Amino acid sequence: MLSSTALPLSLPALIPGPLAAEEAGVAPATIRKWVQLGHLRAAGKAGRAQLFRLEDVFAAERATRRKPRTA
Repeated sequence: MLSSTALPLSLPALIPGPLAAEEAGVAPATIRKWVQLGHLRAAGKAGRAQLFRLEDVFAAERATRRKPRTA
């Protein structure tokens, strides 16, 4: 018999900055720069390491991507 209680939704995985940079195809320094400029916020910490949601990293990458120049 199934329980009437709903299952909790899983939380998004949090990943450290260097792994976030690898997934986004940028340097770890770029992740730190996005944080400094306010394009990205850490979603948590593990010791001194900042942790990020992967979807937030991709959103920052899209927001900071260079636009093609028009002649």
